[in-house]
Amino acid sequence: MSEHTHKTKPADDPSFRLPASLGNLAIPLAIGGAVLLVVGVLIGLMAGPGEGIGPQRFTMSAYLVAFTYCFSISLGCLFFVLIQHLCRAGWSVVVRRVAEILMLAIPALAILFLPILFASWSSQGVLYAWGYEGYAESHGVPGEIWTEKVRYLSSDWFTVRSIVYLVLLSGLAVYYFKLSRRQDETGEVTLTERMQARSGPAVMVFSLVTTFAAFDWLMSLAPMWFSTMFGVYIFAGSILAAHCAIAMVTYLLQAKGAIREEVTVEHYHDLGKFMFGFVTFWTYISFSQFLLIWYGNIPEETHWFYTRLQGPWESISYGLIFFHWLFPFLGLLSRHVRRRPTLVFAWAIYLLLMHFIDIYWIVMPEVGPSLGGAGGVLATLLLTSGMIGLYAGGILWYTRVNQVRVLAVRDPRLPESLAFENI
Repeated sequence: MSEHTHKTKPADDPSFRLPASLGNLAIPLAIGGAVLLVVGVLIGLMAGPGEGIGPQRFTMSAYLVAFTYCFSISLGCLFFVLIQHLCRAGWSVVVRRVAEILMLAIPALAILFLPILFASWSSQGVLYAWGYEGYAESHGVPGEIWTEKVRYLSSDWFTVRSIVYLVLLSGLAVYYFKLSRRQDETGEVTLTERMQARSGPAVMVFSLVTTFAAFDWLMSLAPMWFSTMFGVYIFAGSILAAHCAIAMVTYLLQAKGAIREEVTVEHYHDLGKFMFGFVTFWTYISFSQFLLIWYGNIPEETHWFYTRLQGPWESISYGLIFFHWLFPFLGLLSRHVRRRPTLVFAWAIYLLLMHFIDIYWIVMPEVGPSLGGAGGVLATLLLTSGMIGLYAGGILWYTRVNQVRVLAVRDPRLPESLAFENI
């Protein structure tokens, strides 16, 4: 008999609800986030990087960084939920509801995507350079090549694709969340079977949508650059961030008195292992993409990395090698670290910070060769902090108002998860 086996609490146990101390933060976080977003926009418009780059483009690029950061966490959480059902995993049941709550932010984030969508219609290339009518001439791109390029990179087609992406991802998130919550009330095992049966097709839809959304929203910032690995690169960062967010939120819930007996050292150990694994996976994909492009040495491919090896971007590029890979790789390597919830929590926060720097490194070099000065960096930090405030505040508000349990209390595999032990 496992030492962690214990009697399951009643479904209405108070420890399965969002702690009031966290729920009360919802409105202040949302209001504070909105204020920071406005201030970030104003500072961005006043502190544009110059050098021929308009402040509007700089500000919208910083907004894209903020949006992508939050969206990628929810995206990774959606994949986490899908893959747990696909693999019929039992260990993760006690932390899966946290992922379900985080993934449910996707429909709300779709509203925050509207400024990006509007910017794509600018004939001045406010965000996407391919929207600038004189791009081909100013960059020496042959007319026949540009004609073929804009068949795909056009505002109307970009809008249609983006709507399809957001509708499909929102649909998956809402579907799995609704069925999981319904099971809290009814305990129907058939709901688990239904989610399992649809998880295979759902993963395929997720994979295609994530790949093409990465191409459209991020890779097309450099309209003449292409990499078939870019979608996987974005996925790797997203799923790493998702595991970090799940570990961080779970730790905070336990610190405030929720699910203290349900989530054990064993579950933190597994989350730590996944954090370690996806740090390695992110590094593998990053290096593979760089190596193939470096070895091929094709000008159309190399300019993306060349831009990031110039000026201040060079330091960030090399910094990612040491601080996004080597440092956390060594830090999470030990089993003793992964079995200490406080250390897993600390590493989760650290890696979420590195994830932000990674997204910043993807987006902002396309604005110009400089960081935009102190004002430019401050604007990006304020916009991202504001987006995180709205993101967290909205999630807490929804969870509190709808009395969402933070544990899947009637999942048929809950006893297995409660008794879970690492080998």
